[in-house]
Amino acid sequence: MHTVVCVKQVPETSNVQMDEKTGTVRREGIESIINPLDLYAIEMAVRLKEQHGGHVTVLSMGPRAAEKAVREAIAMGCDAGALISDHAFAGSDTHATSYVLSRAIAKAGPFELILTGVRTTDGETGQVGPGIAAFLDIALCTYVSRILSLEGNWLAVERLVESGYEALQLPMPCLLSVTNEIAFPRLPTLRGKQAARKAPVPVWGPEDLRADRDLIGLAGSPTRVVRIDKAVTARTGRIVDARRLGAPAAVAELASFLAENGLL
Repeated sequence: MHTVVCVKQVPETSNVQMDEKTGTVRREGIESIINPLDLYAIEMAVRLKEQHGGHVTVLSMGPRAAEKAVREAIAMGCDAGALISDHAFAGSDTHATSYVLSRAIAKAGPFELILTGVRTTDGETGQVGPGIAAFLDIALCTYVSRILSLEGNWLAVERLVESGYEALQLPMPCLLSVTNEIAFPRLPTLRGKQAARKAPVPVWGPEDLRADRDLIGLAGSPTRVVRIDKAVTARTGRIVDARRLGAPAAVAELASFLAENGLL
C-alpha cells in the first residue's frame, strides 16, 4: 500500500507574525517546525506500513528550508519524500496549494491513501486536505480519530463530530485528515536520522508537476487578504467589596453596572 503524507513547515506558534502589506505569514528569520497536527498523520502512516506493509511518501510545499521537515518525517519512518518549492508558488492560498499538492501526489505515483493533519497552526482553515481530495476526485473523511479496519480496498474509520463519534467506511484511494487522538507521534530514531541525512529529497517546480501556471501562486488564488487588524484587549470594570459595603449595596451596585452597559 502506498501512503502519501502531506506536511507543512510552520512558525512556532508563539512566533507567528503577519506581513500587513502582503497578508502572508512572515517566515524569514523565524524558527520553524513541522505543523504539530501533521505529526499525527506521519505516525499513522508509519503504523499502517508496519501493520500492512507498503511504502510511505512525504510531501511538503514551501520554501527551500522546508526540506528540513521532509527529512524529519523520513527520520520518523517515512520511506521517501519530495519538496515542492518554486517562486511561482509564492502567495498561494488554500485553493492553489491544494491544486499544487494534488499534482505532486499524482507525480509521486499510484496511491491508496493520503493522510494530512486536520489543519495547520498558521492558517487554521482545515481546507487543504478536502481541497486535495476534490482535485483528485477521491473519497474524503475529516477529523478522523481512529482507523478501525483495513480490508481489501475498504477502510473503516471513526471520526470526531460535535455529538461524539461516527463510524464510516470509505473506498480507497481516499484522503483522511486526522486529529491528535489517532496516535501518539514517535521520536526519530538514530537509524532514522541517518537514513534521513542520506535520503535524496528532490525539489519539484511547476514544470515537474505539469501544473497550470494560471492555477498557482497569487494568480491562481481566488482569495486575498485585503486588511489585517490587530485585536486589542481592553478590560475595564469596577470592583465591589461586598464585605465593606454590605450585601444590599453590593447587589445594587452590580445592578447599576449591568444597566449602564445595557445588560439589564
